[in-house]
Amino acid sequence: MKPLAFVGAGRMASAMVEGLLRAKKTVPEAITVCGGPDPTARQLSERTGVRVAEPAVVAEDADFVVLACKPQQLPDLDPGLLTALNGKAVISILAGVPLRKLRAAAPRARLIVRAMPNTPGQIGAGVTAFATDPAPTDEDARVTTEILGALGEVIAVDETDLDAVTGVSGSGPAYVFEFTAALREAGIAQGLSPQVADRIARATVLGAARLMHAAPGVTPEEQRDRVTSPGGTTEAGLRVLAARDFRGALRETVAAATRRSRELGE
Repeated sequence: MKPLAFVGAGRMASAMVEGLLRAKKTVPEAITVCGGPDPTARQLSERTGVRVAEPAVVAEDADFVVLACKPQQLPDLDPGLLTALNGKAVISILAGVPLRKLRAAAPRARLIVRAMPNTPGQIGAGVTAFATDPAPTDEDARVTTEILGALGEVIAVDETDLDAVTGVSGSGPAYVFEFTAALREAGIAQGLSPQVADRIARATVLGAARLMHAAPGVTPEEQRDRVTSPGGTTEAGLRVLAARDFRGALRETVAAATRRSRELGE
């Protein structure tokens, strides 16, 4: 892989760096990072051997530059860094920042990629959707997928889909965590100890997710029906979810997150 720079060294940037090195897609000497006043860049360098540079020069020798700082920091990036983006491919994981704003910040970059990863990417189990300006060459598409693939699964989409992606996968882990907490609390209400309820709820969600992942040709509805015996306990529980319009509540949840993503991009 050609030289790579990271602007920001937080959890997601660190996961990308460590995932690329673990998969032997590149070597530490080919990666340069910069951070803010906090010690994250130095700590990442100590763990992995990547180089640390000042923002003004971090991108000078790179072919791909990953913007992994906070979205609100985009307008204040070092002018030297922005100039260094000329002719380079820029991958942004800045939540809610549209391609047009990224292009305005780096008008002469050869490629702009807007990516939406999610937090399971921190352990290589995420899903990242991305859109580009302009359409990438085959080589740029390959390298982009390789870099984002350090976080997990990668899906190319139209930018118009990215707000909905944010509502589903970007915010989705929080919904799963909330569901798990609710399942734990429901177990406690039925007499389980907090420790047992927590352990069972976590294991149930993890096991169900693994089962779905192991059988991609089987729909979630088919998996649900395999658990549900006529007149049984699962059917009794599912009737309550249907009566409370569980799916409708989740549609409204995703719609609210999608709307907020659009607002943040305006």
